[in-house]
Amino acid sequence: MSAIVNLKKNEGRTLKAGGAWVFDNEIESVLGEFEDGEMVIVKDFEGKNLGKGFINSNSKIRVRIMTRNAEEEINREFLRMRVKNAWEYRKQVMKSPSEDNLNSLRIIFGEADFLPGLVIDKYNDVLVVESLALGIDKLKEIIIDELKAVLKEDGIVIKGVYERSDAPVRKKEGMYLHKGFIGDEFDTNVEISENGIKYIVDVVNGQKTGFFLDQKYNRQAIGKLCKGKRVLDCFTHMGTFALNAGINGANEVTGLDISEFAVMQASENAKRNNLDNTVKFRCADVLDELPRLEAAGEKYDVVILDPPAFTKSREATKNAIKGYREINRKGMKLVKDGGYLATCSCSHFMTEELFKETIHQAARSAGKRLRQVEFRTQAPDHPILWSADESYYLKFLIFQVVDEK
Repeated sequence: MSAIVNLKKNEGRTLKAGGAWVFDNEIESVLGEFEDGEMVIVKDFEGKNLGKGFINSNSKIRVRIMTRNAEEEINREFLRMRVKNAWEYRKQVMKSPSEDNLNSLRIIFGEADFLPGLVIDKYNDVLVVESLALGIDKLKEIIIDELKAVLKEDGIVIKGVYERSDAPVRKKEGMYLHKGFIGDEFDTNVEISENGIKYIVDVVNGQKTGFFLDQKYNRQAIGKLCKGKRVLDCFTHMGTFALNAGINGANEVTGLDISEFAVMQASENAKRNNLDNTVKFRCADVLDELPRLEAAGEKYDVVILDPPAFTKSREATKNAIKGYREINRKGMKLVKDGGYLATCSCSHFMTEELFKETIHQAARSAGKRLRQVEFRTQAPDHPILWSADESYYLKFLIFQVVDEK
């Protein structure tokens, strides 16, 4: 018999609106015995069933909901259903007649796929798993087995699985950080294809699970503006935006990153795609380099700003605003009159409204006028679940930048 979590009066509003989390301060009582990671039933103050999920007394996110049906068994059949639904959704929204967009993509996106705390990315014939919650950690190997079986039904054979559960947030769940093979070992430098560009993904040492899949279509969007242009790609990481500019006919592309390892990877990717004559990378601190370029009189047709998250907590948002405002102000000053700026934030604490206002402030400070070309979010293999705010994190804007006259 599952333990029962009873919520306080007037609590559970986010859960009732479609969210997936119950916080510790929303709970009135827990009836029955449980071990952390086990399934519990959640009820509101009036005794109405709100669903079933796994509990963890170490976490402020005390319960993560797996199903709205409190009578449903969380067994292998249930997990196969969740996995199959996630894969069928990707086949519908990601498949393209012109390219294999199923070569590399996110198959499981945690709460947005109703498997809270779990991320599974597919890089060609390799799966990379990130487990961020205790309850899902206990189920991950069953989920992986079922996912491999579902993919095999479509003729996709997975040769290996690697776990990248090394995010510090696991400590908040009372869990240790872990990296390693699940099953047989394999070559962890995996070649993938995205937007017609080949990359080598290092699933052991790359950031997050090895590659940022969420910008797939945003790279396409900026690429189409780059033909015949001079392009500056800031925080280039593996060179993804720079290479999309290059493959779309840019005359000259410079990619900047503070990491020597990232610059090495990006340079190798340029060679792999025969773009190394026009797409160059160098190691630099972007915040210092942009003023230096301005002082040298450099101007670009397209400037791309894809910084890491300046905030990973609500408390740090004020400082993040200053960071985003400053980087955008510096970036705008390098754009030729009538050129283009692509800028983004990957923190869900930096809301769409706040990000837009911050860019507006940067434009006023830089003496620039902005014409919005596009507003975009993450690719649809990273679906946004309404009322689960953490699933909406990427904001991506393209502007034409006009000098004030």
